[in-house]
Amino acid sequence: MLEVVLSFVVILAVFLVLPLIVGQTEHKVMAHMQSRLGPMYAGRFHGWAQLIADGVKFAQKEDVVPAAADRRIFMIAPGVALIPYLVVLIAIPIDRDRVAVNLDLGLFFVLAVMGIGVLGSIMAGWASANKYSVLGGMRSAAQLMSYELPLVLSASSVAMAAGTLSLPGIVEAWQWWWLPWQAIGAIVFFLAGLAELRRPPFDMPIAESEIIMGPMTEYTGMRFALFMLSEYAGIVVLSFLTTVLFLGGWQGPFLPGWLWTLLKVFFLAFIVIWLRVTYPRLREDQLQKLAWAVLVPLALAQLALTGIVKVLT
Repeated sequence: MLEVVLSFVVILAVFLVLPLIVGQTEHKVMAHMQSRLGPMYAGRFHGWAQLIADGVKFAQKEDVVPAAADRRIFMIAPGVALIPYLVVLIAIPIDRDRVAVNLDLGLFFVLAVMGIGVLGSIMAGWASANKYSVLGGMRSAAQLMSYELPLVLSASSVAMAAGTLSLPGIVEAWQWWWLPWQAIGAIVFFLAGLAELRRPPFDMPIAESEIIMGPMTEYTGMRFALFMLSEYAGIVVLSFLTTVLFLGGWQGPFLPGWLWTLLKVFFLAFIVIWLRVTYPRLREDQLQKLAWAVLVPLALAQLALTGIVKVLT
């Protein structure tokens, strides 16, 4: 029992730190790719204190609740956005013997709980008593409905191939030749996950140039910081799930398993940041067309291909 508790504490501590590291990395990568000077200033050497400066800034800002807002819903929405991602992390394996809770239905659990995180954005938009926030919340709901289907279908193809819904079981069953076989599903899963996180180029619910910050328009201080932290926690969760389902998790030569997992996760997190810097925001019609006319058919094709391969083997 003590060993389980210690493992849970260690894994939770690691996963609480990783979103902060991803946030710091985003500052630096965007600074290099877009020649931004600001993130390189705090702390002098390569702007090492930027994350600390951001934390101090958020802590000093006044906590404002609009007079017309639904105060209770407004205050709990940031927690609803963040906590599901932290709950999901306890079921994701870092190594063969490093998983806080090994669930037989682990894949079903993580996909179900991840969907709850979007409710925080919808609650914030409705409770803020702001037309831009309501519009952002409606866009979040539409985006969730569109991209949840390809996300689940592509993940189902891996579960079918492995013959289990257990995340450690999927990694144990993974073979190197799954990389080309499950490549379409991996791309669909990753893009659908980005859309659910509302990351660029799928950031229509936020769209600073159109609706200010969407559901987060009326938020200040630490509550706004919690929304930002939930975004980075979502990037970590998406990168871990893509690693576990499609890249073999801890499997790899020479290096320890946990190190392979982290290397793959940080590579995928870099891709997430790179996409933000490179591609412009999609229009709402383009975003919906990508989901229903491209990703859903591809996910169904991957599912059919997996079924054919399983029958033949």
